[in-house]
Amino acid sequence: MKIGFIGVGGMAQAIIAGLLKTKAFTPEDIVVHSRRSEVYEPYAQQNGLVAAASNEAVVTASDLVVLAVTPNVAQDVLEGVQPAFENGNRTLISIVAGLSLEEMANIVGQQVPTLRTLPNLNVAIGAGMTAVAANAALTGDDLATAQNVFEAIGSTTVLAEDQFGVFSALAGSSPAFIDFFIDSLSRAAVKHGLSKDQATKIAAQATLGSAQMVLASDQIPFDLIDQVSSPGGSTVAGLLAMEEAGFMTSVVKGIDATIKRDAGGPA
Repeated sequence: MKIGFIGVGGMAQAIIAGLLKTKAFTPEDIVVHSRRSEVYEPYAQQNGLVAAASNEAVVTASDLVVLAVTPNVAQDVLEGVQPAFENGNRTLISIVAGLSLEEMANIVGQQVPTLRTLPNLNVAIGAGMTAVAANAALTGDDLATAQNVFEAIGSTTVLAEDQFGVFSALAGSSPAFIDFFIDSLSRAAVKHGLSKDQATKIAAQATLGSAQMVLASDQIPFDLIDQVSSPGGSTVAGLLAMEEAGFMTSVVKGIDATIKRDAGGPA
């Protein structure tokens, strides 16, 4: 099974790093090309990947073709490789934000099995979260194979395309929000005497453990909050102080602003 990448920007490199880390693909099974040879050729050589001479060569050499270019050139790139999709049963996987299944089908054809995806940067360490939506031509084992690319580097969730904007805010932008929360926790601990490195490690591990607990539990997060909130205790005092400062409201407003900007409006 060969997987090809048209474009090797930050997200493509994160996906490739995750696939190599989890051994989902060997370097020799990953084919890459981008418009700048001074970027993709050294990158391919450094990681043992196959450097293709053109976008069309990526398609013809691959079973799964990942479109990983910027939105402003995506349709032109697809038009350029459309003939290569006419020969053979290849699956098109797009990570291009805002490019719908219908728009892709209008270029390469309805018969081309296509998976629209929206991964987040955590795929680089095998802990990503990816939204997926398939067209009518992608079914059965082919759908499972395409989706398993992202299952190998995290988790996936099937979403309607009109929910991708919400997902982008919740999973794509939220790592920055969570990092901000971890940094805020660590700065508060520095205020009370811990070193920044030690405080950051403690806060990050606590955040990781709490996330794993939510995923492993059949309880809602607020039930887990109650388990560590003794009557009249310090945790309750901290929660009330954070809520008095508008913690939940600020989180909701942050998600609202992210979705609004992603939809093209002012934040």
